[in-house]
Amino acid sequence: MSHLPGALFLRNLVRQRSLIFQLVRRDFQQRFVGSAVGWIWSLIHPLVLLVAYTFIFTYCLKQRLDPGQLTDNYPIFLFAGMLPWLLFQETVQRSASALVDYSNLIKKSVFPAEIVPVAIFLSNLLSHFLSVALAVAAVALWLNRVSAMLVVLPLYIALVGLFSLGLGWIVASLHVFVRDTAHVLSVLLTFWFWLTPIFLTESQFPQRVRWIVTWNPLVYVVRGYRTSLLSTRAPAVEDLAILAGFAVVTFLVGGLFFRHTKKGFADVL
Repeated sequence: MSHLPGALFLRNLVRQRSLIFQLVRRDFQQRFVGSAVGWIWSLIHPLVLLVAYTFIFTYCLKQRLDPGQLTDNYPIFLFAGMLPWLLFQETVQRSASALVDYSNLIKKSVFPAEIVPVAIFLSNLLSHFLSVALAVAAVALWLNRVSAMLVVLPLYIALVGLFSLGLGWIVASLHVFVRDTAHVLSVLLTFWFWLTPIFLTESQFPQRVRWIVTWNPLVYVVRGYRTSLLSTRAPAVEDLAILAGFAVVTFLVGGLFFRHTKKGFADVL
């Protein structure tokens, strides 16, 4: 294990679990403590997006689901697809500028900077669990069922975490040296969002751009969430394998990239 690339990096993450817990608690408190409704904002935000997008696509643009979809309830279909995207987007986007925010610690002590994106993901995960619980309740109420395939959902969450952390480490490192990184990332995530079948079904993408769907890891995540939440059939093993490949490779590449660039953080921050 010690001879594998990145093994020491991964062991350091495990050793710092107590510090990670402290950072998660601090991040969660900073986001919600002191506001009138506290953590409920983590539910209000996705619900407001859901209402707005449902109004635009269902009532203004008359968007309808194909008969072969998991449900004909467009708002629930939309919400199930939005959940993993919001977790991914929040983690990567907040990670980009996180090292600059922690610059005092990184410059003045032997601070394990790699745990900052980890803490951000885990903090976002607390809000994500609340949103997933809301989605399960909505499916039970409006579709009158709770899927047994929910047991597979933690696997998808773990793979989203690996993929998000890999990208988070890369953009966090780049932003230390090039402060435009966070702005460029915001633009790229906007394009990425619309190239993920959240509002549209995969069959509605033009044939000439279907290759984008094939190479988009978030497609397999959205598909897996919808299958786990809305149906009683198991997610496709092939989809899980492809997603796992993207997630593990991105996680390892991001970790190695971060390890090699962190030597210069203190000089630049």
